[in-house]
This record gives sequence, structure tokens and C-alpha cells, in this order.
Amino acid sequence: MDNVTKAAQEAERKITWHPMAVTRERREALLGQNAVTIWLTGLSGSGKSTLANALEQLFAEQGMHTMLLDGDNIRFGLNRDLGFSQEDRVENIRRIAEVAKLLNDAGLIVLTSFISPYRADRQAARNILGDSFIEVYVSTPLQECERRDVKGLYQAARKGEIAEFTGITSAYEQPLSPEITIDTTGRDLKACVLELADALKKLWSKR
Repeated sequence: MDNVTKAAQEAERKITWHPMAVTRERREALLGQNAVTIWLTGLSGSGKSTLANALEQLFAEQGMHTMLLDGDNIRFGLNRDLGFSQEDRVENIRRIAEVAKLLNDAGLIVLTSFISPYRADRQAARNILGDSFIEVYVSTPLQECERRDVKGLYQAARKGEIAEFTGITSAYEQPLSPEITIDTTGRDLKACVLELADALKKLWSKR
């Protein structure tokens, strides 16, 4: 065991969880909403980010308090030290789930837009977030995602210019039982957002 690992373990033994006087329930009551994390997963180009942005706009118009965590944006700051290996993808999702949990504890509705290709990682996120986790599978097929590829990422991946690219050289494991599934192929954005919002309301009414 190296000195750095030993020091980290010693520090871990000394930390203590401090309960907060202002609870999540009180923060939710102050904001007038139930905090959840709406976890959008799907291939690059499936429409995750576009849907998440439009859904957040709709929620804002309805007076809801939200925070959107976008896969690309997060890598400019919090996860700038991570690449796209399997290990780094696992850590990327773990960190996002922990951040989403903190935001939920603040009473906010969190929307996330991440490929999050592995079932085990999405399950880990669900374990961290508990009943707050709502998985939305944006099931737009690979062929349509490639057709939309304005950045040329799929083409570059097929040429071998990008390693570990989900859907081409790296696996995407489809959700087995997501709370919501939506395919954006050939559909108007407004219609997709309204469908998603309606499905979410039905879910919330059962909780």
C-alpha cells in the first residue's frame, strides 16, 4: 500500500456525516415541488440534450426550480480530468449521480443528459438517488443518430479516428425497464417534449 492510499484511508476514518437542520423535505416545501432526477440516456445524436433543454424551458415557464446537467458541459469543469475509457465513463456517471443527489437535497428538479452507456452504471446512479431517479430512454435508432451527426463523430469513429465511441466501437446497453421511453425520429420537438412532460406527470401522480 503506498503512502497516498494509506493517508486517504486514514482521512476517511476521521470524517463524520453531519445531519442538516434544514432538511430536504423543508427545502421541497419552500419551493413547492418534489425533487427528482430525470436521467435521459441514449446514443449520441438521439436528442437527449435538445429534449432536456426544451423540457427545462417548459418547467421554468411553469414556475418549477430546476438544474440541467449536460454531458458535454460537465466535462469542461467537474469531469475535465476524465476521458472515455470504461473506467472513466464509470467515474463520470458516479460523480454526476452524486451531484444530482446534492441538487435534489436542495429541493431542485434535476435533468441530466448523458449517454451513460452501461446498465451497471445507470443502476449505480439509481442506487445513489433512490426513488428520486427517473430513467428516460431516448431510443432513437443508430441509423437516425448517424444521419443527424452534424459533428461528423460517427463517420470519424467508423474510420477509426475516434476510439471508444459509443454505438460503433464501444457498446451501448439499452435500458431494460426505463420509466419512460421516447423515440424522436421524424418528430416535432414540441410534440416530444409535451409527451415526455405528460409521462412525467403521470409518474409523479403515482408517487
